Amino acid sequence: MTSADTPAPQHPHADFIAGLPKVELHVHHVGSASPRTVAELAARHPGTVPSDLDALRDFYTFRDFAHFIEVYLAVVDLLREPEDLRLLTYEVAADLAVQQVRYAELTLTPWTSVATGIPIEAYVEAVEDGRVAAERDHGIRLQWIYDIPGESGLPAAEDTVRFALEHPPAALVGFGLGGPEVGVDRRQFADVFARARAAGLHSVPHAGETTGPETVWSALRDLGAERIGHGTSAVRDPALVAHLAHHGIPLEVCPTSNVATRAVERLADHPVRALRDAGVVVTINSDDPPMFGTTLNHEYEVAADLLDLDRAGLAELARTAARSAFLPATDVAALVAEIDAYVGADTTGSTDTPAAP
Repeated sequence: MTSADTPAPQHPHADFIAGLPKVELHVHHVGSASPRTVAELAARHPGTVPSDLDALRDFYTFRDFAHFIEVYLAVVDLLREPEDLRLLTYEVAADLAVQQVRYAELTLTPWTSVATGIPIEAYVEAVEDGRVAAERDHGIRLQWIYDIPGESGLPAAEDTVRFALEHPPAALVGFGLGGPEVGVDRRQFADVFARARAAGLHSVPHAGETTGPETVWSALRDLGAERIGHGTSAVRDPALVAHLAHHGIPLEVCPTSNVATRAVERLADHPVRALRDAGVVVTINSDDPPMFGTTLNHEYEVAADLLDLDRAGLAELARTAARSAFLPATDVAALVAEIDAYVGADTTGSTDTPAAP
């Protein structure tokens, strides 16, 4: 066997992470389509997306953020029938459940599906059917965040808030803003977010991923953000970092995604440790995992290295995600108790160095 054929060594905390009950707060519905699901959809609807698994790997190699959006929208185009949406929802939930994800807030972008001809009523029925079936079969609980595709501007925003208010799925808890940040002023969406918040939806826009701290400030001031999707550029503004830390506003950090889209040059350059050390609440998430060749379990391994976490630190990372979720206090307490029980029963064998007496 050559050195090139030698498998990479397993992360020292891989077994512990694999069994750790987890919460995922920043993960996209379409972006979580596994290669097998995309291949099945591409075979149903032949076109620009390859149905061959090897070709899909090349298809998912991104040049930059704009190219990622192009590929993402090509996969969106495969969701042409309600049954496609139900399949995707169920399979995404099943893939998360295998990783011991107990609860996830999945970001949906209904506008893009409605724009391709699926009525919003059929859209809601399909994703809800997939959610209920996945919880029944795999024990994973999902809730939804409706997301405005920012590149489509105010018309998409108005439609999205109307979908949320007039045709809300049972599990809808949040309202977000995704897509490119460059050239998409957050302030134009202030009224739409105000209406969503008045209806009881939580504000969770993306900000500070591919633009500077001013986008995060705008998300806070103009959109009433309660959590920030990504937010990594906040590290450039000490006043913003202090504000996030003082108010306990969590960041949904997605390390591998940031490198894949060139928002961060290298993992070694990722600002997550500086943010954590400054007191900012940090959660770790996978964003669009198959598209970026990752999983939530792998992101926890990355976080263990970037944040120098032992098993106790990894468990606390999972508790932080649970406490940052849009759930009743009793449900958060139940998730935290399950994490505590797992830590107490851990028999995977610790590699942590004991403290000196």
